[in-house]
Amino acid sequence: MNNAALLYALVQNALDGIITIDEKGIVESINPAGCILFEYLEEEVIGQNIAMLMPSNDKEKHDGYLGDYKNTRKPSIIGTGRELIGLRKGGQEFPMKLGVSEVQYSGKTMYAGFIHDLTQQKIDEERFKNYAAELEALVEVRTKSLNDTIFALEKAKEKVSISLEKEKELSKLKNRFLSMASHEFRTPLSTVQLSASLIERYAEPFKSDPISKHVSKIKNSVMNLTAILNDFLYVEKLEVGKMMVSLTSFDLTTFSKEVTEEMQLLAKAKQKINYKHLGKETMVSLDINLLKNCAINLITNSIKYSGDKCCINLVTEITNSYCILSVHDNGIGIPLEEQKYLFQAFFRAHNTGSIPGTGLGLNIVSRYVSLMNGTAEFKSNTQDGTLFTLKFPLL
Repeated sequence: MNNAALLYALVQNALDGIITIDEKGIVESINPAGCILFEYLEEEVIGQNIAMLMPSNDKEKHDGYLGDYKNTRKPSIIGTGRELIGLRKGGQEFPMKLGVSEVQYSGKTMYAGFIHDLTQQKIDEERFKNYAAELEALVEVRTKSLNDTIFALEKAKEKVSISLEKEKELSKLKNRFLSMASHEFRTPLSTVQLSASLIERYAEPFKSDPISKHVSKIKNSVMNLTAILNDFLYVEKLEVGKMMVSLTSFDLTTFSKEVTEEMQLLAKAKQKINYKHLGKETMVSLDINLLKNCAINLITNSIKYSGDKCCINLVTEITNSYCILSVHDNGIGIPLEEQKYLFQAFFRAHNTGSIPGTGLGLNIVSRYVSLMNGTAEFKSNTQDGTLFTLKFPLL
């Protein structure tokens, strides 16, 4: 097959429309894809001005576009062409992208137009935009509902007297709220989180900054709401003595890798969570649920209080006497004068600013570690970040 035959075959079988015109805008050829796109037969288009394929308000734009091309001699391709409106034979308008390149053929100058139909892309963009807006509105409604409920609970606390009877009434109210929150908020929040992740994946081909921004806002809001809800539920179980230790034997490295993968999904876009195990021994006997909650709490804090491009390191080790789990970040750190209050309930350092949180996470970690007869230690400053180390004696 010679070059001319090969070129003809490529043009005839191209998925996008290809039209050639002379310097006056007269169509000299159109491929089958172009005929289908504009709903014309080949003989209806050839010999006509290309303006017939555009609505009246876009014809002058096209002439100006062609004039600019003649003056600048800067070719454009379909990936960087200009978005215009096309006009089908039946009068239906549709969005398209037009790229123009100059072609020298048989001693004369011609222009090849590459036309890509944007109809489905525009539909998809609008659908994702609306879906993201709906999810964001849903998160706002859930946030307001949860905040209103917590506010109502705090108001109720203020009115309850010290008497035993009033204390019982408050306990019932709190239990009712926590039961409601567990059933009414956890499932919708999980649905929103999953939907946001799906939108983020499906929207990747569009590389849309607004979609990415809104999806990130949704995921961050869901993560914050879930953390707040979990904190209240865990504290309630600890206070009423419902939290019991259940020891099981499990592989610490498998456990830690699963936690790392789970938390990486919740991390900021350019944050990296690294995991490393020291030593050969990997089996340990602890309460896997309590340990997972401790690890998630510590890594969540590192995500919230560290920069957008930081690395968070999770390290485990099993020695002859201890199982050790540590989390290190280079975040904002804890001011030295406030470190003595770190494990107290509802305490938040003054440098956390507007970063959301309840001040319960580290209190829960400390109490869970104590239930497993372990110790929680930390080293922190505002220059080098924070290192938390959990040590559990081996049985």
